[in-house]
Amino acid sequence: MAGSDLAGWLKGANVLTPLTKKTSTVSYSPRISVFPVVLFLFVWVFPAAPLRAESPPAPAAKIYDTFTVYWENDVFARTDQDYTNGLRFTWSTPYHLDPDASRLPEWSRPWLKRLPGGDPGEARAVSLSFGQSIYTPVDIKESEPNPSDRPYGGYSYLAASFHNRSRNTKTTWEFQAGIVGPLSFAEEFQNVTHDLVGSSRAAGWDNQLKNEPALEVICERHWLLAHADDELGLSFDVIPHLGGRLGNVSTYLNLGGELRWGWQLPHNFGTCPIRPGCDSNSAFNEAAPRPFRPGLSSWHLFAAMDGRAVFHDIFLDGNTFADSQHVKREIIVADFMSGIAVQYGVTRVTYSYVLRTREFESQKTRQLFGALSFSWSY
Repeated sequence: MAGSDLAGWLKGANVLTPLTKKTSTVSYSPRISVFPVVLFLFVWVFPAAPLRAESPPAPAAKIYDTFTVYWENDVFARTDQDYTNGLRFTWSTPYHLDPDASRLPEWSRPWLKRLPGGDPGEARAVSLSFGQSIYTPVDIKESEPNPSDRPYGGYSYLAASFHNRSRNTKTTWEFQAGIVGPLSFAEEFQNVTHDLVGSSRAAGWDNQLKNEPALEVICERHWLLAHADDELGLSFDVIPHLGGRLGNVSTYLNLGGELRWGWQLPHNFGTCPIRPGCDSNSAFNEAAPRPFRPGLSSWHLFAAMDGRAVFHDIFLDGNTFADSQHVKREIIVADFMSGIAVQYGVTRVTYSYVLRTREFESQKTRQLFGALSFSWSY
């Protein structure tokens, strides 16, 4: 999305737990985008599926109580290249100490009990997500592939995440199933968006990665190592993390940390860009929650870093089971992020900039993009 067109689009649309391979061309006919249909079903059907309970739940209990929208785009940096757009919609349950006596979905209870990293005394939560990521080369006006630039690629997926947390640790396991290639409908979604804002359509989508089913397993653990408050309600904390991902879309090991400072820091494990194992705001529900109050509840500034040793990236290495365009990826990649988060009652808004180091050898510059998330509890 071109940044210069953002204002025109807006005008016209009216619209927390504490502490190589060969290059090939894909040709296909235009299709109707199913992105809105899948989203509609995921919003209204999936969370509303009937669940059996071993004992009658309390009338006031809810299964999913927090909804979060994540949006990342290079429009904030006035570019339209590389990782150009990311969307993720997440529904999260409250944390519960006893899954069998709670309204956590029945299908999730065996997973919460058996996955490594959890302790019987920890609180547990579940989240469900639908997301899409889009990647393009630098020159989107050129219809022929550039062998020194990344290929076009899109990834759409469903995810289930299982969270275990104590007062100062949190472990998340996430499982993704999705599709890379034309059936991700990344081209259609980008075309619709560009049409809305008056930008030119990318010309090289015929060269995108081929269809490939995707399965991903991700684990990430967070610790709260330091926390200090003063009499004015100002405080800071430090939240390191360690994790890894295995799958045919991406395989890596990662580590990093976050420093936060602000007023009435939320009792959660930090702020993330769209990163599996991290981006969950199910922590609105706390072990000893603060009462919701009208008006401003908290604010804080944050700075974070995540470094990855990348062993596979389909958007750079090309398709796993077919010939496709590829480039030589960098092994070490890092994200540096800074931003602000504000909670107003049951609503939380986070905005940040992310600087990503070069992901492949022929990439000329590092990438900058913005990340915006909006969560509310109901």
